[in-house]
Amino acid sequence: MNLFSRKSPNRIVRQYGKKRVWLNHAQTRLRLLQIGILIFFVAVCVRLVQLQIIDSGTYRGYAQKQYESKVILPATRGIIFDRNDNFIASNTMFVSFAADPKLAAEDAREIAAKFSKLFGKTKRYYIDKLSSDSRFVWLERQVAVENLKKIDQQKFKGIVILYEPKRLYHSDHVAGQLTGFTDIDNNGLAGIELECDKQLQGVDGYVVFQRDGLGRAKPSVDYPRVEPTNGNNIKLTIDMKLQSIAERELQRGVEANKADRGIVVIMNVRTGEVLAIGQYPTLDPNKFGAYNLQDQKLRAVTDVFEPGSVFKVVTASSAIEHNLIKPSQKFFAENGKYNVTGRPKPIVDTHEYGWITFQEAVAYSSNIVMAKASDIIGSERLYRMARNYGFGIATNIDYPGEVRGILKRPAEWSGTSLNTIAFGYEVQVTPLQIATAYCAVANGGILMKPMLVKSEIDPLGQTVNEYKPQQIRRVTSEATAKTLKDFFVDAVEYGTGIPAKLEGMSIAGKTGTSKKFVDGKYEPGSYTASFVGFYPANDPQLVCLVMIDNPRGASYYGGTTSAPVFRSIAEQVISTSEMFAPVVPETRSVTQNVVSEKPSGKKSKPFPLATTKDMPRAIPDVRGLSVRKAVSILRMNKLEPIINGSGTVITQSPNAGQPLKAGMKIALICQQKVLTTLSTN
Repeated sequence: MNLFSRKSPNRIVRQYGKKRVWLNHAQTRLRLLQIGILIFFVAVCVRLVQLQIIDSGTYRGYAQKQYESKVILPATRGIIFDRNDNFIASNTMFVSFAADPKLAAEDAREIAAKFSKLFGKTKRYYIDKLSSDSRFVWLERQVAVENLKKIDQQKFKGIVILYEPKRLYHSDHVAGQLTGFTDIDNNGLAGIELECDKQLQGVDGYVVFQRDGLGRAKPSVDYPRVEPTNGNNIKLTIDMKLQSIAERELQRGVEANKADRGIVVIMNVRTGEVLAIGQYPTLDPNKFGAYNLQDQKLRAVTDVFEPGSVFKVVTASSAIEHNLIKPSQKFFAENGKYNVTGRPKPIVDTHEYGWITFQEAVAYSSNIVMAKASDIIGSERLYRMARNYGFGIATNIDYPGEVRGILKRPAEWSGTSLNTIAFGYEVQVTPLQIATAYCAVANGGILMKPMLVKSEIDPLGQTVNEYKPQQIRRVTSEATAKTLKDFFVDAVEYGTGIPAKLEGMSIAGKTGTSKKFVDGKYEPGSYTASFVGFYPANDPQLVCLVMIDNPRGASYYGGTTSAPVFRSIAEQVISTSEMFAPVVPETRSVTQNVVSEKPSGKKSKPFPLATTKDMPRAIPDVRGLSVRKAVSILRMNKLEPIINGSGTVITQSPNAGQPLKAGMKIALICQQKVLTTLSTN
């Protein structure tokens, strides 16, 4: 066999220029193996470079996760106070249980059995959690600290115990919608809790734990512990005493009138501060999730309604401000029914009036006269006045979800809109906008921005931000505002607002009643009844709005449903608020030289006068008196009245005649006098 044959199976030829080199198969395989080893070595080197240099940080992080864990140290959420530093929302400490499923795997069934027995959930619930691929799972969040005694952390590997603050609302149902609520991680989800969440929540800290060979977690000395920064506190303009009064009397009014719900707003005339804002039904923020969405909203800010006659403030303001109508100018009220060309239905009044003055028309709440006045005023003037009062514009109050209402431009009005808007239809407003507008009248024509947040205070008690009252604009002249006050005083003295009349104090106010517009049509027998007023009329301090939604009692008018609630609230506010506190005369024992002429002409010797301090002190009898008078007398005797109800005092405890001690609390049970009036608008 020719070993140099081209067909030889054991040879392979390579051509190098003109030379041929023959190699056998063994040498070929050796070369290939060497090349393969070289390629593998290069690949390993490349991979090592990638792992050790290029991606070293990534894999170092993966390694750290195997023996290190970062535990969040939650910040304590700031406290919410009312204007008098009473707690509205604060925090209490709870304990939470978590686990590392990898470390707890051996004891998973025993842990599940223990937690199931303690917290009433199934064993499967906890086993599923402990089967997670994560290195951190929650077993129970924010449970009572007493449970710590029942869990042996040393016995169960992988159990993590954390202390967590939980939100605590101190006033239960009072100001529930206003306050809002937080989730389980203390993030604000509604109300002031949401509006001021950034200021309240603070910044969480953290600590890094390292596990030793036995799986025990200890703080790492290689990482600093970052302490949490607690949230700032928020002080509201709300007065919880007034809030409680307003909500209590509103509830009574809603129930007495068999209504669906109600709204109340109390504002400081001069500053625009909201002192009370609420509704019925109320809710408890501690159980916020148990309530439906309709009752979770603060409806004075988030809902709109057609205002009816309370909107006549715009019509009256336009007429007086532009000198178009004099208060004494007379209009024919058409005996209660006014047919207008192009209008499918007549404009009607509650009562049949003939010739009445414009001032009387406001007091009697005549729709017909307001419609006739609007023809004199014109669409542009009426629209501009409504805008100046803030209708159709958000007030930008410190609360989430505010709506701006609906006020169409005159170009969008129909042929009947001018007359209709003049008595409060074809517009949609919020209760807050109505209260703010009447504040402008009471404030001499100056519109103020409504306020809910008074200041922001850091955890050390230092004021970070203090919010000042803001003037928005002058709506009317001071003279016009004074004329409007006179109109509204008349409305309470002899007009539709008589049930709001209060003994000993002049009240200015306006009633309103409107049909409810539901699903594109006015719903028969369904109304919104309201009353808004301010007092004292000669020097207004507070504005109060009461709105009753769908009253079903003997009457549905604002004068007979909402006005009595206003009176009850005003009476108690006057008796309890410092701005209406009576002046207590100083009484002290003094000695005077009293000279009396006797028939003989001789002078008697000096003797001491008996004073309040020297007289035997006994609890005075205030039964049968108005709340205001009773409170004044009790305070003069340095007693603290506790008022239940409104109107006239029918019972007091302790009884009159018992020994008096300064600071004693006297409980007064009060009842309204029955007031018979005509049906009013």
